Parts: sequence; structure tokens; C-alpha cells
Amino acid sequence: MTETARVTAVRRSYDTVAADYERLLADQLDAVPLDRAVIAGFAEEVERAGGPRTIGDLGCGTGRVTSRLRSIGAEAFGVDLSPGMIAVARATHPGLRFEVGSTTALDLPDASLGGVLSRYATVHMPEDELVASFAEFHRVLAPGGRLLLAFEAGDERVRLERAYGHEVTLDVYRRSPDRLAGLLAAAGLVESARLVREPEPGEKTPQGFLLARKPHD
Repeated sequence: MTETARVTAVRRSYDTVAADYERLLADQLDAVPLDRAVIAGFAEEVERAGGPRTIGDLGCGTGRVTSRLRSIGAEAFGVDLSPGMIAVARATHPGLRFEVGSTTALDLPDASLGGVLSRYATVHMPEDELVASFAEFHRVLAPGGRLLLAFEAGDERVRLERAYGHEVTLDVYRRSPDRLAGLLAAAGLVESARLVREPEPGEKTPQGFLLARKPHD
């Protein structure tokens, strides 16, 4: 399949910022206890579901959350569109598995995961690609599997031309929890919880979290 100009721009932008992204954000979760609690609760939900235990951190960036999942006892691996981000992830977390890939066409078997974590991985996607990613999340999750989606809450598209000290070409889509929950439902994923928190220092918008599951039927 031919890659769109938008996807190429996203990949190149994150290849460019990868090293500084890790340098600037490596300890970010340490300062946000609510985010850590959501991730830990999601991992426990996956464990309690009784299906596959493996969690795919899809859109893993430099592997910060993949590593945190492993530190709390979860089986986790990472996938990211950017080879630059994956190179940093492999160098920073050499004991973990990281692969280059797209959430719209995952190289994973059907029903192979107990959990999918998508932390801000879909914020650069227009709606057609978002729908394709949600369909893939449904496909790779086993019945009873859990999804944790983190996103920037709002209702606008913002163009970024500079980030992490570099020139980039990125559109950021801020979406409402209701809109995302509706798209997840259309993909066959049932919402089980949601949270929206106020911005932390350095964040420009409220941050949202949706937890969903793939029904057994």
C-alpha cells in the first residue's frame, strides 16, 4: 500500500525529534500519579480478564510506557511508526521487544493480545485512519481483551511546525470523549470507563482516557 504524504510527514517528524523526545520526556510519568494509576489499573484489568496476558503498546514512541508496564509485571511489547523512535526505544530498553509498524495495518495475528495501550498514538490521525486503527485494535484483541486510549480532549485540529526543539510537520486532532467512544463502539469495542483530567504544567488541553473491552460475543 502506498504511504500517504501525511503519514510520511509524521514518520519523518518523529524520526527527527526522537533523541530529544526521550531526553525531555523520559521521566514525565513520574510527575503524573493519576496517569500512572490509570496505566496500572488497565494492566490489572488485562490480567483479571483471564485471556492472553500480552499487552501491545501501539504507538509506543521511545518505549517509556512499555517499560513501565513491564516494571509492574505486565507482558508488553511496543510498535511505532517511526524507525527513529524505535531505535531509541531499543537502545534505552534493550531487554524489551520493539518493532516498526502502523496501527492501521498491524503485523499481529487475530485475537492475539489481552490488552492494547494506545497513548496519544492516534492524535495525528484524521478520522478515516482513526477508524482503521480502531478496527485493527478490535481485530488483534482477544475476546474480553482491554483497550486503554489516551488522547488530548477537545474539538479542534492544531498544526505543529516546531516541537521538542525541531521543525516538524504535524497535525494534532483534539477530540471529545463522546466522539471517540462512539467510534470505538462502531468498531465493536465497548466503553467501560472514562477519565478527563486538567492539564499538567506543559500541557495545553485536558487529557482524556477511555477504557474499553472487546465483548466475548
